[in-house]
Amino acid sequence: MSLVAHAFSQSGLLAKILKGYSPRQAQIDMAVEVDLAIENKASLIVEAGTGTGKTFAYLIPSLLSEKKIIVSTGTKNLQEQLFHKDIPLIRKAMATNAQIALLKGRANYLCIYRLELYVKERGQLDAAMLADFVNVRKWANSTTSGDIGELVNVAEDSGIFPYVTSTVDNCLAKDCPHFDDCYLINARKKAIDADVVVVNHHLFFADMALKDTGFGELIPKADVVIFDEAHQIPDIASEYFGEAFSTRQILDLCSDVIQQFHTELTDVKQLGKAAEKCQKTAQEFRLLFNHDPERGNWREKINLPRFNQAFKNLKTDLDFLYQVIKLCLSRNEAIDNCFERAVNILSKYEIMANVEQNGMSFWYETTRRHVVLHLTPLSVAEKFSDYIKDSNAGWVFTSATLAVNGGFEHFSDQLGLTQATTLLVDSPFDYINQSQLIVPRYLPAANHPQRAQALANIAMPLIEASQGACFFLFTSYRMLNQVAEILSEHIQNPLLVQGQMSKRKILDEFIARDSAVLLATASFWEGVDVRGDKLTCVIIDKLPFASPDDPMLQARSEDVRRQGGDPFSEIQLPQAVIALKQGVGRLIRDVTDQGVMVICDDRLVTRPYGQVFLKSLPDMRRSRNIEKASHFLATLTSNNLTIEKE
Repeated sequence: MSLVAHAFSQSGLLAKILKGYSPRQAQIDMAVEVDLAIENKASLIVEAGTGTGKTFAYLIPSLLSEKKIIVSTGTKNLQEQLFHKDIPLIRKAMATNAQIALLKGRANYLCIYRLELYVKERGQLDAAMLADFVNVRKWANSTTSGDIGELVNVAEDSGIFPYVTSTVDNCLAKDCPHFDDCYLINARKKAIDADVVVVNHHLFFADMALKDTGFGELIPKADVVIFDEAHQIPDIASEYFGEAFSTRQILDLCSDVIQQFHTELTDVKQLGKAAEKCQKTAQEFRLLFNHDPERGNWREKINLPRFNQAFKNLKTDLDFLYQVIKLCLSRNEAIDNCFERAVNILSKYEIMANVEQNGMSFWYETTRRHVVLHLTPLSVAEKFSDYIKDSNAGWVFTSATLAVNGGFEHFSDQLGLTQATTLLVDSPFDYINQSQLIVPRYLPAANHPQRAQALANIAMPLIEASQGACFFLFTSYRMLNQVAEILSEHIQNPLLVQGQMSKRKILDEFIARDSAVLLATASFWEGVDVRGDKLTCVIIDKLPFASPDDPMLQARSEDVRRQGGDPFSEIQLPQAVIALKQGVGRLIRDVTDQGVMVICDDRLVTRPYGQVFLKSLPDMRRSRNIEKASHFLATLTSNNLTIEKE
C-alpha cells in the first residue's frame, strides 16, 4: 500500500485526527490520482461530488510530497478555512515543520502611508465612515499582519477601506516611506519562503499575468499548483489576460491630485483645476449609461455619436491633467506616482479606443458610480496550456461542478488542458432518500406578467411546510424584487433579501432566525454552506442560461459560429449546467441533510437538452407535484420538532 493510500486507511493519518473516521473509496481514488499528478508533473481534472472529502484528498498527498505547494481557492472563506483549520490539522498529524502562508490581494492589507494621508483629510468623511476610521486607527496600533479581516467592528463593505488600503495604481512601491514596514510586502516575503501558500484565483492570475507590479516571483517557484473551486478559472483567467479601463481609476487619480494640491503643491493652481475638470468629465461619461448596472458591447456603444464625443472629451481632459502633473515631476513621490498613473490610464484609453482588434471582446459594465471598459481574449487556451507546459509542475483542478453530461471537454477545452487526466468522483450522499426534485407544472413563460405571482404561489406552501429554512435563488434582480414584494404581503416569515445587507450578515441572520427565508441571486448559488434543518428547501426560479445580451457570450458565440460550431451546445448549455449544479449543491451538505429542490422551469422536461441538465444533477426522486413536496417538508419539520423535544 502506498504512503498516500495508507494515510486514508482505517489506521492511517485521517483516522488519528478525525473522530469516527471510516475510509471512503472515492476519497482514496482522488488522493491516489493527485499523488500521481504531483509525481509525474502532470495535469489532473477532478469533479468530486459534495461530501467526497476532496480537501483532504488533495492536501494529504501534497504535504506528503514535501514540495512547494500553491493552493488557490475561489473564495476568502475557503482560503481562511484551509489556512486556519484544515492544513494545521494535517500538519499536526504528520508532525511536519512545513511552513504555511496565507496571501490575499492587496486590498486586504492596511496601507500605513494612505492611513497617515487620510488622517489629514477627516473632514471629507461622513459620520459613519468617521466612526469606522477611528476603529481602523485604533486597530492599526496593535495589528501585526495588517490583514483587514481582523477588523470585527467594521463592516466588510465599509466605504472606509479604499481610504486605508492601496491599489496597484496608487502604491508608491519602493518610493514609499513605509516600504520596510509594508504589511503587503511582508506577507509576500512569507509566501515566497513558505512550503504551502494559500491564495485565491484572482491573486494567482494577477501574479501569472504580472498585473501587480513587483509581484511575479511566487508562482514560478511552485512544484504543485492546486485549484479548488476550479469551475471559476476560465472566466477569471480571461479577465487577467485582457485589459480594463475604469472611471474609478480616473476618479481615484483626480482625488489624489487634488489632495496633493491642497497639502503639498498649493502653488500649482492648475493642478486642482485640471483634476476637477477631469473628475467632472469622468462622472458625465458614467451618466450617459443607464442608471442600473448593466453590461454591453463597447464596439457598438463607441460608434454612437454622443458616446464617441464623451469618450473623446475624456481623452482631452486626461491629456491636460497629464501635462499639468508633468510640470510638478520630482516635487515629491506622491505626485511622481500620479504621473505614472496618468501615463498608464492614457495607454489603456488608446487600447479601448482601437476596437478593431480580432480575437477580442470589447465590452463594458457599469456599477452605480463607475464604468469599466474591458478588452478580453475570446480564448486563453493557448496561453494557459503553454504556461503549464513550461512550469515543470503538477497541476490539479478540482470542484464539485466541472463535468457536463459526464464529460470534461467544456472545461478542458477552455484552458487547453487536452493532455490532462480526468476523474469523476460521485458524492457519497444518498440523494434518492435524502431529497426530492420538483419541476412544477403550468408555469407562465419567463417574460409573462404573471410569472412573479406564479413563483410566489409555488413558494408559499413550501415555506409554510418547511417553516422557513428556505433559499429562493434567482437569475435576475428584477424577478427577485418582484417576488420579494409579493411574499412580504402574504407570509409572516422574516424575508432576507440580497442587497439589503452584506452577504456575510444576511447568511448569519438566516442561520440565527429559525423561520427565515433568503432571497438571492448569483453570489448565493455557490460557496454557501448551510447544514441540517436550517435549510430544507431550495427553489430556483429558472434555468441559469446567461443573458443573450451578455457581450462576452455574444463574442464567443460569434467566434464558435465562424469555426462552424454550435454556440448553444458548446457554450450556453455547458455554462448553464455548471451554474445549475452549483445552485442545486446548496441543498444537501451532509449525510443527515434532507430537503426539497424545486426548479421552476418546464424546459427540464419539455426540451431535449433538459436531459443534459438532469443527467448532470445528483440522482434525486423526481416529481411534478408541489403537494408531495410540501408533505415531505412537513414530515421533516415534525420529525425535527420531535427530536428537539426528546
